[in-house]
Amino acid sequence: MKPPEACTSLADIRTEIDRIDEQIIRLIGQRARYVRVAAQFKTTQAHVRDEARVQAMLVPRREWATAAHLDPDMIERLYRMLVDYFIQEETTHWNTLKQP
Repeated sequence: MKPPEACTSLADIRTEIDRIDEQIIRLIGQRARYVRVAAQFKTTQAHVRDEARVQAMLVPRREWATAAHLDPDMIERLYRMLVDYFIQEETTHWNTLKQP
């Protein structure tokens, strides 16, 4: 890992951004596995889309964004998109688990 200030070319910057993006994608994959397993603990399909939980989880993410000097509105939009996708995936998985 090379800190941004140590990069001496655009190629260095792009290499580091690619490395970070690969890590982000791996972490999203880990998150996806947790979401899939969470489906087995939910007793109704309504529990899969828990709006109160979505709202509650956005609060610390907005705070984390602010602490990281990022736009909290952008981070919230990003997480809403991510959560919406995972809710769809979890709903599909939940339905397969609950079929007789």
